[in-house]
Amino acid sequence: MAQQPTIQGKQIPKATDTQDWARSDRYHNSFLIPEDPVLDAALKNSATNGLPEIAVSTAQGKYLYLQARSIQAKRILEVGTLGGYSTIWLGRSLPADGEIITLEINSKHAKVAEENLSNAGLSSRCKVVVGPGHESMTKLPSENKFDLIFIDADKPSNLKYFIEAKRLIKKGGVIIVDNVVRFGRVADPEQTDANIEGVRSLLNALKGDQDVDATTIATVGEKGYDGFIYAIRN
Repeated sequence: MAQQPTIQGKQIPKATDTQDWARSDRYHNSFLIPEDPVLDAALKNSATNGLPEIAVSTAQGKYLYLQARSIQAKRILEVGTLGGYSTIWLGRSLPADGEIITLEINSKHAKVAEENLSNAGLSSRCKVVVGPGHESMTKLPSENKFDLIFIDADKPSNLKYFIEAKRLIKKGGVIIVDNVVRFGRVADPEQTDANIEGVRSLLNALKGDQDVDATTIATVGEKGYDGFIYAIRN
């Protein structure tokens, strides 16, 4: 008689830290995300120019790319460019006639991003707009809607960005807001700072909002324990 397979029981939780999750990210990425000299060069150029190392992780960048592809996005808006690492991922998802507009308040960051986008061969379809993110959003016309909007800028302004995003996104379009879990501190009433309160303000506004259908997805990886809000415009 053939031996019966062993049925695995419930996994037993164990204490982990960011090193464990960074190792996990590297392991999975080694199978699913090939080495990419262009993306590596973007990170290196950003670091050389003194930009903060707060870009999305490799896995998160690939996730944004896949999300944009899955909805066949042709117009993307990004709020918060930094050095353009996430912009490259999103830009690569676009068809030849697609467009991404990315908003960056810091002129030095914008210059580095433009260099990185040029090196990636994406200058023709990626436009960097320099100025305060919310102000730049209000200047965008609502007639030509976006398919996807990625918000990854200053957290105290999350709600302002999201309100404008609802005006600019098409029905059925996707809005993603990054860094909304913050190592679980948003859910801890004893924790408070401007970034945490920015997330809480957005969550309070989303409660009962009939314009969107949304959820929070927690993420753990090389960047630590965080997450994003994923919303679809009704």
